[in-house]
Amino acid sequence: MNKSELIDAIAAKTELSKVASGKALDAVVEAIVQAVAKGDGVSLVGFGSFKASARAAREGKNPKTGEKIKIPATTVPKFSAGATFKAAVAAAKGKKKK
Repeated sequence: MNKSELIDAIAAKTELSKVASGKALDAVVEAIVQAVAKGDGVSLVGFGSFKASARAAREGKNPKTGEKIKIPATTVPKFSAGATFKAAVAAAKGKKKK
């Protein structure tokens, strides 16, 4: 599912126009990005949590040359799925296997 398909699904479920659904989706994504960029976490009960995670500096290897390189420390976004979300995915997988 891409963004336009998600907007269509939101519009169908909420009876909002596609334009309003697109603006709502953009606002939610922007709010999550801003909060995580500030260092705050965003928790949506049942869906999951977004947070910033520190990644330590480490040594890597250039796959072409085999040369060792230093990878600097950085902060990356992290998503952890909630229990309800995990259960829904597991149930959907179980139905497909049969």
